[in-house]
Amino acid sequence: MASEGQASTSSNAFSFISKGWREVKDSADADLQLMKHRANEFKNLATSFDRELENLFKFNSASAIRSSPRSEIDFVKKLQPKLSEFRRVYSSPDFSKKVLEKWGPRSRIRINLSAIKNALVSEGENRDGVMEFDRVRRGRPLKFSEFWGEWKGDGEAEDEERQSNKDWEPIRALKTRLKEFEKREFLGGFKNSEFVEKFKSSLKSMYKEPEESKAVPPLDVTELLACLVRQSEPFLDQLGVRRNVCEKIVESLCSKSKNQLLHPLSSGESSVLDSENINDELDLRIASVLQSTGHSYDGGFWTDHAKNDPSDQKRHVAIVTTASLPWMTGTAVNPLFRAAYLAESAKQNVTLLVPWLCKSDQELVYPSDVTFTSPEEQETYIRNWLEERVGFKADFKISFYPGKFSKERRSIIPAGDTSQFIPSKDADIAILEEPEHLNWYHHGKRWTDKFNHVVGVVHTNYLEYIKREKNGALQAFFVKHINNWVTRAYCDKVLRLSAATQDLPRSMICNVHGVNPKFLRIGEKVAADKELGQETFSKGAYFLGKMVWAKGYRELIDLLAKHKNNLDGFKLDVYGNGEDANEVQSTAKSLDLNLNFLKGRDHADDSLHGYKVFINPSVSDVLCTATAEALAMGKFVVCANHPSNEFFRSFPNCLTYETPEDFVAKVKEAMESDPKPLTPEQRYNLSWEAATQRFMEYSDLDKVLNKDNNGAKSSIGNRKKISKSASVPSLTGMVDGGLAFAHYCLTGNEFLRLCTGAIPGTRDYDKQHCKDLHLLPPHVENPIYGW
Repeated sequence: MASEGQASTSSNAFSFISKGWREVKDSADADLQLMKHRANEFKNLATSFDRELENLFKFNSASAIRSSPRSEIDFVKKLQPKLSEFRRVYSSPDFSKKVLEKWGPRSRIRINLSAIKNALVSEGENRDGVMEFDRVRRGRPLKFSEFWGEWKGDGEAEDEERQSNKDWEPIRALKTRLKEFEKREFLGGFKNSEFVEKFKSSLKSMYKEPEESKAVPPLDVTELLACLVRQSEPFLDQLGVRRNVCEKIVESLCSKSKNQLLHPLSSGESSVLDSENINDELDLRIASVLQSTGHSYDGGFWTDHAKNDPSDQKRHVAIVTTASLPWMTGTAVNPLFRAAYLAESAKQNVTLLVPWLCKSDQELVYPSDVTFTSPEEQETYIRNWLEERVGFKADFKISFYPGKFSKERRSIIPAGDTSQFIPSKDADIAILEEPEHLNWYHHGKRWTDKFNHVVGVVHTNYLEYIKREKNGALQAFFVKHINNWVTRAYCDKVLRLSAATQDLPRSMICNVHGVNPKFLRIGEKVAADKELGQETFSKGAYFLGKMVWAKGYRELIDLLAKHKNNLDGFKLDVYGNGEDANEVQSTAKSLDLNLNFLKGRDHADDSLHGYKVFINPSVSDVLCTATAEALAMGKFVVCANHPSNEFFRSFPNCLTYETPEDFVAKVKEAMESDPKPLTPEQRYNLSWEAATQRFMEYSDLDKVLNKDNNGAKSSIGNRKKISKSASVPSLTGMVDGGLAFAHYCLTGNEFLRLCTGAIPGTRDYDKQHCKDLHLLPPHVENPIYGW
């Protein structure tokens, strides 16, 4: 056993020595190959140097002929044989061998061809009459005779120069002749040449004195106060000071200094100070002052600089909504049409992000027992429904995010971080349908940090719904401030469909919803039949809506019960399904009202075309889609004189009432007369083409899509473009970032989420969502590392 162990040890030792020897041999072979390769490269450099000298002599020969002295030509002829001898010296086969023999680990091999160029323009001259270079080597001027020594080994250059001194006689002669030539012709002509003059003028044009910056006057006290008041709007709003009051204060302060305000670039430039452009002008004024001082502001404490840069690619719009078909609600239908018509222009890519419900929630939400086993199946249903109505194939992407249905709130609540389902490469422009709803419990990346521009569209009057619940006034107080909080933190712009919604920060009122083209075609057919003398309406009045008290059923029953005698013989058909269906029907039956309850159906159903009057007493709607559809079909609409119906008042077939007695009068008027056909302008105003145009304008989406890549904003007239975002620090931005951070911290605590009414377990999606949407588990997607 011992002998076997010794044999094994000897064998291992021999293998180790053999392996080490092979490695040394391979390394030595590799070094030799490298040395040969470098020698060949040096030889190529030498050949290149030879070409440079030949070109130089050709150039000097031509110049000499033009300059007429005969001696210059003779000099070139005498120099050529010596140059050939010089070429043979460093191009011979023994040259590479000689270099390899004297190669040292600390030696350098390089040839500086720029020395020839410097020699042509140098004005220096040494004491021996030989031209010197401007380059300094070890504290002394580098002469042409040292040029050969520079690419030799550091310790052998001088010896080699003495041994081969005879090879450098042509170069010494060349230097002497070049010095004389430069003095007489070349340098003098070069200094006075047209090329040099143009080069000098271009340098002068590149550098200008900052006259414009010097002309910018500093900010005065009134301008500083105006900026402070405007950026303090978030605090003043919480103290009860309304936004219009702040705007008047800013306008008043700016008007006091209008003689010096808004003249940052030209003292003779006039400007207009009005309420519409006062904010932009004040920003440009501050930006110009900051830029004149050389100050550069790169962003606030909360600024995220990792946003997607859309300058070199097609823009992308992501529409995020809180509902999806087959749930026939406004936030399911209208965002779908918006995606289709934004994608129709093909100017930008569009993605529609809708909630995915597990099967148990689908059975609670979707009508007629419609359920889906996969997102792909639901997507097919959505696209077929849409194409049947718009008449064209909409080219946009449909994605899903996890959602859960809340029975108490009767709405879908997002589960997890909704923003993560839009890839970072597509995170450009976000449209949040119902931004309050989407962000109540949002615990994830801030929308305005991930996206370049975020627009919120307010669909629902949540305060009106909440006031109807138990302790509604107290709940509405808290919800009002929470809505202010989340929209300020997560949106750049907010569009309210009507004045019936809560007044939110950065919001403005505009109807950006249109009507399904199918309803407009029905209206055109009704108008054509009427021109032919055919009967257009064979039925009386109807009401259609989800059967919950807040959708106008309470107001409808109260009006009919109070004036039952005045409306004797009036019959109303009611179409709808909902959680309060049994209670609504039993209440109407107990009051002996002439209401005929039918199951809910699509408003475009053929059975509804024959009705002449649509009754809608709801005051909880923001902008009733059913009202717009009824007007598009050419029907009368009887509705309350309420801010939610402001857009419809311009249509002659819209009859609004203010009192119960007025309601009775409008119903009788509608039942006894015929509606007027819509004009082409009225039909266009109801269409999605017009709604999309209004949306592009009021959301600033057209400006965002068409602005310059550098994001600069042009000032009035021909003023210089000034980038406000790169110069003006924003107190409002810091406040918004702080609100977003605080909201993120609060929504991360499960106890606080449950206290505010969140569905348990909605901070992250569950296992069923992982299975349906093919997602990684939350603890894998967002790991938390601890020790």
